[in-house]
Amino acid sequence: MLIQVLIGAFTGFGLYIVVRALVPARPGAAAKVARIDALRARGQYGVPAAQPHSLRERLGWSIADFYARRGWEQHSVRADLRLLERHWQQFLVTKVGLAAVGFLIGPLLFGVTWLWGFHLTPLVPVWLALGFAGLFFILPDLEVRRDATAKREDFRRVVAAYLDLVSMNLAGGRGLPEALMSAAEVSDGWALRRLRDCLTDARLAGVPQWTALGDLGTELGVKELTDLGAALNLVADDGAKVRASLSSRAETMRRREIAEMEGKAGARSQSMLVAQMLLSAGFLVFILYPATVRIFQLS
Repeated sequence: MLIQVLIGAFTGFGLYIVVRALVPARPGAAAKVARIDALRARGQYGVPAAQPHSLRERLGWSIADFYARRGWEQHSVRADLRLLERHWQQFLVTKVGLAAVGFLIGPLLFGVTWLWGFHLTPLVPVWLALGFAGLFFILPDLEVRRDATAKREDFRRVVAAYLDLVSMNLAGGRGLPEALMSAAEVSDGWALRRLRDCLTDARLAGVPQWTALGDLGTELGVKELTDLGAALNLVADDGAKVRASLSSRAETMRRREIAEMEGKAGARSQSMLVAQMLLSAGFLVFILYPATVRIFQLS
């Protein structure tokens, strides 16, 4: 009786989630602005834009519009995608496509087990289909989060070196805007390229460069760059304070990076120690087992 009650409860909860997701909710102001931006990007508000031609592009825009109507903004995922330079619509198409594949894998596995002689209840393929669909649906999120975390760490290292270069340019007598751009031109790496493009766009738009850097940090989810933009906005007119602030921030970021590296090294050392202990225990069991069996047989 308890199993039937639990199955009914889970089924009812699943149906509630499906209905709640499909029924259009009343969007907030942020959702309406996001929908207007999406329509403007597609050229539906008088702004010419490249219309999607392929089925994948049309499906991506449809899913993105569906998300916008229900206010599903997912700021962290979008920040990760912007950092990885991937498109939101393509990401949504990948999620839905993998979910469809997972939905088909469940009944396929059920059919294989049925041919092998395992006659299970008809509810098994339904649960398998839903389980695999849900698992495959979240796999792109896990991949994006993993790649973005690694890339964001690299970006933080570059920002620390970039602050040192800006401080050196300021010490050489350059102004803050020239120092920011000059430090970003020392390499063609992807991180400095993002910083250089941000500074160039800010100069063309007439926006203070430190404000643009703060906005870039918010867009990519890099808190250090956001704090840098706020700090430079406060001391931009005092060169000495700017140099001191940049030097201290670069040193703080390096110390934090060293501490994180030491923590990761310690965790890896502990995992290696556990693996060595398990290997030693298995070797001892392999050696002592024949002798122990022999002793019990003789007794």
